[in-house]
Amino acid sequence: MSFDASEFLTLGKNLGNVSKRTGAMAKVVVKKTAKDIEKSAKTLAPVDTGNLKNSITTSDLRNVTQDSPSAEVRASANYAQYLEFGTSVMPAQPFMGPAAEQHGAAFMAAMAEIIEKAMDS
Repeated sequence: MSFDASEFLTLGKNLGNVSKRTGAMAKVVVKKTAKDIEKSAKTLAPVDTGNLKNSITTSDLRNVTQDSPSAEVRASANYAQYLEFGTSVMPAQPFMGPAAEQHGAAFMAAMAEIIEKAMDS
């Protein structure tokens, strides 16, 4: 019985290239989604002085890499969590959660498309 490993070597090489391509595409999706969530959160945030709205930022997107495609959107106002989740005397006025939910389906669809394209390559 003979065995030709050349196809396995080609498969291994192709799988290595898939990782590079998918990482680059995922990086773009993560950056876009983070900016979209930031924009939505600013629109949904309750405004009194504008401090909360101005405190909503996205982490430095230059640090998003193919190996670690992640970003963080946060509200740094010291009272943001009280508005988001409410307190025993104040009802919640969520803005971050709903902003993330607005873009969750599009994010998942884009990532699924990336995976699908990678599998077809």
